[in-house]
Amino acid sequence: MSTGKFLFLFFVFSISCLAQNDSLSTKVDSLYREDQFYFTLTYNNLQKTPSGLTQNNLSPGLAVGFLRDMPVNNNRTYSVALGAGYAYNKCNMNLYISNASNGGYQYEVLSKNIYYDKSNYSFHAVEIPLELRWRNSDFVSHRFWRIYTGFKMSYILSSTYTFVNDAQNISLKNNPDVNKFQYGCYIAAGWNTWNIYAYYGFSPMFKNVQIQQKNLDMNTINIGLQFYIL
Repeated sequence: MSTGKFLFLFFVFSISCLAQNDSLSTKVDSLYREDQFYFTLTYNNLQKTPSGLTQNNLSPGLAVGFLRDMPVNNNRTYSVALGAGYAYNKCNMNLYISNASNGGYQYEVLSKNIYYDKSNYSFHAVEIPLELRWRNSDFVSHRFWRIYTGFKMSYILSSTYTFVNDAQNISLKNNPDVNKFQYGCYIAAGWNTWNIYAYYGFSPMFKNVQIQQKNLDMNTINIGLQFYIL
């Protein structure tokens, strides 16, 4: 076989192999999934607060977790995602919790003239989010618009109330009045890495608690940023 024919056949064979590889690569890439890991930073804003209750200092929240992306159309622009994650939230507020004479706890709102260094409630939780997703993505670019709405259930693993002033140093762990099951709806929308996030909690933070002769039905709105990767 002449050198020219050999080079020609080698060239054709190489192009054929590359074409097959590209086809396989495209076939694999076209089955892509998006945004399967999330990280959230929020500010926790209390709602339905009793008279005089205010938040002081920053009340931060963070969450991290995994979502299994399950596209429902051929273009993979619509999908459902189910996942699990961890969340930490903290609320700085002038709510005072102390031991009651009946063995439980009593709750009161501190007046402005009472000095204290710390007064906050924090908790660690596991969460299960379920999302309905729209995005204008494709398998080539990772830069796209998205609008994700979801419902989230959380279970509080541990909680701590802390109060510190010159005369007292109180730390109440795993208060039985805490409503351990939390749930609410959220939305995340944005471009590429940056997404505005908002969550509204339907369940109250505490259960069967009276303050100022009314039920303590406080819940939260969490507003911040959510980041999706991979």
